[in-house]
Parts: sequence; structure tokens; C-alpha cells
Amino acid sequence: MSRNDINSIFGGEAARIDKLHKIVEEAIKEEQLIVQSLMNPPEEPLSRGQRISDHVAQFGGSWKFIISFGVVLFCWILFNALIVLDYRFDPYPFILLNLILSCIAALQAPIIMMSQNRQEEKDRKRSENDYIINLKAEIQIRSLHQKMDLLLEEQIKTLFESQAKQFELLRNIEKKLGDIKEV
Repeated sequence: MSRNDINSIFGGEAARIDKLHKIVEEAIKEEQLIVQSLMNPPEEPLSRGQRISDHVAQFGGSWKFIISFGVVLFCWILFNALIVLDYRFDPYPFILLNLILSCIAALQAPIIMMSQNRQEEKDRKRSENDYIINLKAEIQIRSLHQKMDLLLEEQIKTLFESQAKQFELLRNIEKKLGDIKEV
């Protein structure tokens, strides 16, 4: 077995490894593009009503709203319970206050529901994107396994071929040694 034979065996192996390496790099680049586009989705345009419902839902579910509304209720009750009868506009049992609270609840509930429905749609899209990413990752992993199996098969084949050539070289050396001993 000459140096050229050895170089051709290992040179072919290096070319196959380079080719597989390029395939894997391209697959990784494509996967990164997909992940990047899913992580930074385009902003969907919101209508004015949707923006208002988001702001109402955000404020209505905050401590700022709860505390400020508690202060307003406390002041309302305090004013109408302790002020002189001439200035009371909602005497006990605070019927006007109950009406206003009912109206606020009746208006705030559907607005919050609209915001929650849109948030649910966003969550559904995110879960679909996660599923797609997981599916693509699974496909890539399977592809990599197949490439690794192919690479291992080719390496084993190359090893068997080089072993066969080495055995042939050993036989030739043994034969030449036998010829030398006879002389």
C-alpha cells in the first residue's frame, strides 16, 4: 500500500466529512432563520377599540385601580354619611353608588373579556409556533441521526477497505520475506 493509496482513502473521507459538515451548517442556518422569525413576529395592527380594551383591562386589573377605586368609594360614603343633609346627593343606602358600581361592572366585564379573548388568540398562536419549532427540531434531529449513521457506515466501510489493503500488504511482505529466506 503506497502513500497515494492511503492519501486517497483518507482524502475521500475528508471530502465526505466536509460535505456533511456543510449540510449540517446550512440546516442550522435555516433553523436559526425560522426561530428568529418566530421569536420576533410582525406586529399585528390593532383597532382603536382593541387598544382601548387592552388599556382598560390592564388598568382594571391593577393595584392602582383597586386602591384609587377604594379611595373614591370611601370618600363617597364618608361625604354622604357625614355631611350636612343639604349637600348629600346619595343618602344611605347609597342607591346611586350601587347603580354606578353596577354600570362600571357591566361595562368593564365585556371589555376585559375582549382583551382576554385576544390574549387567548395570541397564546394559541404562540403554542402553534412552539409546536412547529419542536416539530422542526425533531425533523432536524432525525436528519442528523441519519447523517451520522451514514457517516459511520462510510467510515466502517473505509476501515474495512484499509484493513483489507493492509492485509494484502502484509501478505506481500510475508511473501517477500519467504522469498528472501529461500535465497
